[in-house]
Amino acid sequence: QVQLVESGGGLVQPGGSLRLSCSASGSIFRIYTMGWYRRAPGKQRELVATITIGGSTNYAGSAKGRFTISRDNAKNTVYLQMNSLKPEDTAVYYCNGDITTTQAKGLIAGYWGQGTQVTVSS
Repeated sequence: QVQLVESGGGLVQPGGSLRLSCSASGSIFRIYTMGWYRRAPGKQRELVATITIGGSTNYAGSAKGRFTISRDNAKNTVYLQMNSLKPEDTAVYYCNGDITTTQAKGLIAGYWGQGTQVTVSS
């Protein structure tokens, strides 16, 4: 009953920027921590950044200083502004949310989007 849909991926040259968006919909009661993760070819999925319901942020070392995570609680949306992109940022980027539903207000469950491809190449 909860869906997360990412958008904003694509092909960008090294040094360029992209802004990813992830909108949550469905029978949502409250969204707690939201985050972005990525999986590069041949590698495991890794954390990129997270943001709590209160706005506290956490970044992977590779993202610090280049990426900015933000959220709009009124829109149930989380964003990832990515600047100074490098070829090693190429990956499928996934959105995650810790969410309670109207049917189970006391149960926090993790939900994932389907992913959006980011390719950094000249």
